[in-house]
Amino acid sequence: MFLEFENKKITGILTVVPKNTIKFDDEIENYNFSEKQCKKLKLIMGYEEKRVIDGSACSSDLCEYGMNYLFENNLLKKDEIDALVMVTQSPDYFMPATSNILHGKLGLKKDIVCLDICQGCCGFIIGLIQSFMLLEQKSINKVVLLNADVLSPKVSKRDRNSNPLIGDGASVTIIEKSDKNEKIYAEINFDGTNALCLNIPAGGFRMPSTPETAIMHEDEAGNFRALDNLVMKGDDVFNFVLNKVPEQIEKLLLSQNILKDDIDYFMCHQPNKFMLQKLADKLGVCYDKMPNNIVENFGNASGVTIPTNICFNLPDPKNEYKICLSGFGVGLTWASMILNIGKLKIKKIIEYK
Repeated sequence: MFLEFENKKITGILTVVPKNTIKFDDEIENYNFSEKQCKKLKLIMGYEEKRVIDGSACSSDLCEYGMNYLFENNLLKKDEIDALVMVTQSPDYFMPATSNILHGKLGLKKDIVCLDICQGCCGFIIGLIQSFMLLEQKSINKVVLLNADVLSPKVSKRDRNSNPLIGDGASVTIIEKSDKNEKIYAEINFDGTNALCLNIPAGGFRMPSTPETAIMHEDEAGNFRALDNLVMKGDDVFNFVLNKVPEQIEKLLLSQNILKDDIDYFMCHQPNKFMLQKLADKLGVCYDKMPNNIVENFGNASGVTIPTNICFNLPDPKNEYKICLSGFGVGLTWASMILNIGKLKIKKIIEYK
C-alpha cells in the first residue's frame, strides 16, 4: 500500500539504552556449541555487545526517563504535546494502555490523544505513519512518538538464534507540522500467513503461561527454549527479507522517480550485520550508505533500531539529508519510507540508569 504525506517533519530523536552491557564472549558457555562455532557466528553476524535491562524496568520506565530528559533540558514542553503514540510489543500491562500509564506519570494535559500500537521490527515506521495522520487534524500540531521494547526477559539464555542479538531500548521522536511543502512517501505490506515466524507462543490469552510453558526443550539445532520464550525461524525470516524488502524499496523509489544515488542514507531495522550486508548487496548500495553497526553496539531492540541507527550514524544533525527508512520482521510486516530529515533540535543516545 502506497501512502503519501506532506507538511510534516521530524524535529528531534532521543534514544534511551540501558546502562547494563552484556558481551557476546561472556555468554558463549550458555550455548550447546563449540567456542569455535560461536566465534565464527560472532564474526559473521556482528555480535559484540548488547544493552539489556538490569532489574525489573519496563518499556514505560525507559520512555519516562527519556521524556523527563527532554523536559529538564528544555527540549520539549508538556503543554505542547497534542498526541502521545506508544509503539511496543512489551506493554507494562494487558490493560490499561502503556500510553495512558505514561500520560499519568508525566503529568500531561487531558486535552490529548493517547494510543498504543502493538508492532515490532516495523513499529517505528508504522508509528510515524500514525503520527502523520494525527497531524492532519487542525487541533494537533505536535506528536510525540514513543517506541520501546524490553524483550530480553522473554529470550532463553541458551538460544543461540535469539539471545546474542536481542537488546532493550526506547526512543522518543518529536514530529510536527512543517511550513515546507515537502512530500513524504511510504510503502507498507503485511503477510499474516507467516505471522508465527517470529513468535512468543505462551503468555497471552491463546496460551497462558503455566509451569509447563516454562519447561526448556532442545530443538533440532541444539538450542534450548521454553514456550514462554521468543522463537524465531531464522531461515524463513532471512529469505523473506531478501525477497521482499529490496523489491519494496525499488518500487517506492521508482514510483517517485528517485534514484538510489539521490538517497543519502538507507536507515534500516538492524536484525544483524550479515543480513544488512546482504540487503545492501541486493540493492546495489554501498555499506557506508546502509549502516549495519547497531547490533554490535546495542543489540536488536526491535523497531527501536531505526531511531538508534539515526542517532548513532547520521552525521551533523544541522544538515539535511534525504533518507530511506526500512523496517521488516514481526508480522510479517515490511515498510519503507522516503523523507528529508535534518536541522534536528536533538539527536542523541542516553543511558537509562
